[in-house]
Amino acid sequence: MHFSNRYKINDRKDFGSLIVVEGIDGSGKSTQIHLLEKWLRSKGYNVFLTEWNSSASVKEITSKGKKKALLTPTTFSLLHATDFADRYERNVYPLLRGGYIVLADRYVYTALARDIVRGCDRKWVENIYNYAIQPDIVFYFRIPIEIAVDRIISGRPKLKHYEAGMDLNISKDPFESYRIFQGRIVDEYESMVDSEKFTVIDATMDIEKQQNITRKHILKILNNKKKLE
Repeated sequence: MHFSNRYKINDRKDFGSLIVVEGIDGSGKSTQIHLLEKWLRSKGYNVFLTEWNSSASVKEITSKGKKKALLTPTTFSLLHATDFADRYERNVYPLLRGGYIVLADRYVYTALARDIVRGCDRKWVENIYNYAIQPDIVFYFRIPIEIAVDRIISGRPKLKHYEAGMDLNISKDPFESYRIFQGRIVDEYESMVDSEKFTVIDATMDIEKQQNITRKHILKILNNKKKLE
């Protein structure tokens, strides 16, 4: 993935920090990033949390497309790219320039994993997001597929069409389709671990232990930035 070179690492001493969490549904990444947000705020840092597919400008049309099952892989990809661009322009980039710590629950890696699984060309997807700045750290919460899937589907009577990957015609059974779909996304994440320098967290550990590990990494980043000031 080629990120924006608008700011080289040495030029970012006055920049904020971009901390990203990635992982499949059920990996516990959202729990971890919300805990990080509370912890950083308690330390007096200016923090902003941004979540995937949360732009008000795009949310309504995306929801309508999903309900009617009208989204092609390319349309799906472009809608999420529009959502990302809107959040990036309005919040992520300006706040980083203002010295904030920006926490991202999913970043461009989610688009890469999901869009490629849906059949989009890797280079095409990478080019869509090539303006994005490289994160200071990406935590990848690794978890066995069966554990993650069981967390999601336990007690849930129904899975949504696109959530289950039914648009890929993998299986007529939504739950089986979901397992296969998530498994393929895991494969894409795993292919990025080394090339994108993910910091891998064992998501089967206790929540507190995972949190302590992520905090140690973040403190190191923040301390290094203070040395540049």
